[in-house]
Amino acid sequence: MGRGPPVVRVLRVLRAAPLPLALVALVALTGVALGRVYAPGLLPRLVIGAAVGSVLVSVAARRLPSWLVAPLSVAGLAGYAAWSLRVAADAAGLPGSLAEVTADAARNGIPRLLTAMIPVEPTPDTVLVPLVAAWLAGLAGAEVALRAGRVLLGYLPPALLYAGALYVVGPNADPAIWPTVAFAAVAAVGLALPSRGPGPSGPDPTVGLAPGVRAAVRVRLAATTAAGLVVVVGLAALLGPVVAGRVDDRPVDPRRYVEPPQVESLDENPLIRISGWALNPRQKLLDVTTRRPGTPAGAPDPARTPAGSTGPADGGRPDAGASPGESAGPDSGDGPGDGDGGRSERIRLAVLSDYDGVTWRVGATYRNAGRILPATESAPGATVETVRQEITVADLSGRLLPAVATPREVSGARVAYDPQTGTLIRPEGLTPGLRYTVTSAAERPDNNLLATADVPAGDEVARVLRVADGVPDPVRRLAAQLAEDNGAPYARAAAIEQFLAEHYRVVADAPSGHAYPNLNFFLFGPRNGGGQRGTSEQFAAAFAVLGRLVGLPTRVVVGFSSGGDGPVRAADAFAWPEVLFSGLGWVPFDPLPRPDDEPRPVEEDFRPTPEDPPPSEVPEPTLEPTETPPAQAGPARPVDSGGVSTPVLVGGGAGGLLLVVGAALAVLVALRRARSRARLSTGDPGRRIAGAWRELTDALRLAGRPVGGDLAATEVAERARAALAEARAGRTGAGTDPVPAPVPAVDELAGLLNQVAFAPGSASEAQADLAAALATDYVTALRAARPRWRRLLWSVHPGPLHWPT
Repeated sequence: MGRGPPVVRVLRVLRAAPLPLALVALVALTGVALGRVYAPGLLPRLVIGAAVGSVLVSVAARRLPSWLVAPLSVAGLAGYAAWSLRVAADAAGLPGSLAEVTADAARNGIPRLLTAMIPVEPTPDTVLVPLVAAWLAGLAGAEVALRAGRVLLGYLPPALLYAGALYVVGPNADPAIWPTVAFAAVAAVGLALPSRGPGPSGPDPTVGLAPGVRAAVRVRLAATTAAGLVVVVGLAALLGPVVAGRVDDRPVDPRRYVEPPQVESLDENPLIRISGWALNPRQKLLDVTTRRPGTPAGAPDPARTPAGSTGPADGGRPDAGASPGESAGPDSGDGPGDGDGGRSERIRLAVLSDYDGVTWRVGATYRNAGRILPATESAPGATVETVRQEITVADLSGRLLPAVATPREVSGARVAYDPQTGTLIRPEGLTPGLRYTVTSAAERPDNNLLATADVPAGDEVARVLRVADGVPDPVRRLAAQLAEDNGAPYARAAAIEQFLAEHYRVVADAPSGHAYPNLNFFLFGPRNGGGQRGTSEQFAAAFAVLGRLVGLPTRVVVGFSSGGDGPVRAADAFAWPEVLFSGLGWVPFDPLPRPDDEPRPVEEDFRPTPEDPPPSEVPEPTLEPTETPPAQAGPARPVDSGGVSTPVLVGGGAGGLLLVVGAALAVLVALRRARSRARLSTGDPGRRIAGAWRELTDALRLAGRPVGGDLAATEVAERARAALAEARAGRTGAGTDPVPAPVPAVDELAGLLNQVAFAPGSASEAQADLAAALATDYVTALRAARPRWRRLLWSVHPGPLHWPT
């Protein structure tokens, strides 16, 4: 029999087109929903291409055996994915061959998608997972709906894909109202419009049957349709109020369950590197070329000091020529001085906001970012200047990536960004010869507003107002004295800056240290015994602590002073403090003395004993940062299913559900084990010992015996022993474990933790191995003492993946 005239063939194609078009639209709408957290443009187009390609392969292969369709479709997916990754790499300006780009995207696609900064740049590693998921959803939906004729079941893979996209977006975008309405409308139209499938059967399945049989078949079909309608209406009635009641709920953010890129232990406190750099002043760390709009290449920039000028490590001020108390406030975040007398660029390396009385720490949360970084609103009246720098890494190590504040665009290196501090890291680490370009918005606040500016207070700034216990009395009295005659916040900050600049000396050979005892010796130690002298480390740390004691939100910044073009050497490294003013942002201060000034003795201006009680108007902030509530577990990731007959579809659905549950449990076990291995075997000995301690505290929390952060390590060890003894006693009372087992030496682990906290860098690899063994023994013993069903839940509990550390 022939195929019929062309008109008939065209009509058949048109009759069969609505359902494939509906499937394409359903999958494509997933790209629209997910694209709300991506930089606009590329991702939705690539997902639409995946939807069209997957459905067209199934339509074109409809006459082939079903077992041939999947290999053909996977081959098409491979070709389309390769082309898409090349397009994404070219659009993002990423170097490397297609094989390198594909391998990196396949290896890091999921973690980078869930740790990327929003808006997510469509790079190969952030588009590969959506493309593969869209293609597989289109393939499964087309096979079930077109080949098996189960249209409603064929909608399941696109629906699960769409729900997964909404889950990934979470609370990071506005509600997807119109894409969801469009999804429902397309699904309804696809069900309502007549569509002739590829099979030979006509529209009426009772044609050719005997009248009695035909009537019975029609009755059964009507009954089945009515039953299905009742089920749909019943589900809508039951689930409708539940869904409507959760419309205003805030979605769970899946990014809570994935640890973002972290700095190395070397970068947690780069302040301690200042003294080492000061002792090797000629070491070249960077090569820098700076350009500003309107400055021709090769022309000198009058706003920059010549390269090779006196650096901070040589005892000079970066803003030489400005008087103390005047230079700091008017400074911008990227260059000291006022620009009239020449200035150098301040290149930031790290911002340290957390201080526990022993050490300053970075405490930033970095998210993978593309070339374009999120913009922040400038302060009222501030002058914003665009600075473009090409930086080549020489001997600088670690992951922190230097840049002028505040970076807006980075090319030449994959970066992660913390918008709170405006700092960058390269997750793969710095390597000699790495070259990248940073375009920054250098902001200068309005100097006229500083004198009357206030400082913020409350939970939002509690972190940068916190003063740890143990402040030496002389330091507290000095802060009170400096605040006596200075009521305004800027006046207090300028008084601290001027006191440090007039009474202390910068030396390159001062030992590192900024704990309370170190700062007390720096401020009040005898001059002939090494006191009252230090590097910029002690000046910046002392300013920040004194500032917090008088109610100023402060932090410490580590960076480099660059002449604009040429090498940046170790002598150019220095630290400076910053104060947060309401409406103006973070303003840097410079407590370093001028090179030629002879410091006055501290005793001339500081009263060793207080003549009057400290002024009551000076607040002593004691606000503690609020703890972020633990994240709630989100829904499991959907798994596509399909088949060619109803029994196979039902069995496949049940098997798929079991696979989803099993895969979810396996992923949780793998993530838990990976977290434990990273804690116990990654990093320097100090970090490994701290990781072993976190394994112990997580075990106590899993056993229902959590410990607070206010307890000393020895107190936690006592509670750990008690928890294990109680657990074993309970098992003995139940008739098991009659022979008492030894208790792991948790006291020894507590001693190792105290050693790391009070003597950083003194731990050895052997001690780190011992700490790992002690923690493992204790966790094993405590888990073994739990009831059998609780032991089964122990390894799959998701809590340790997102509990604060």
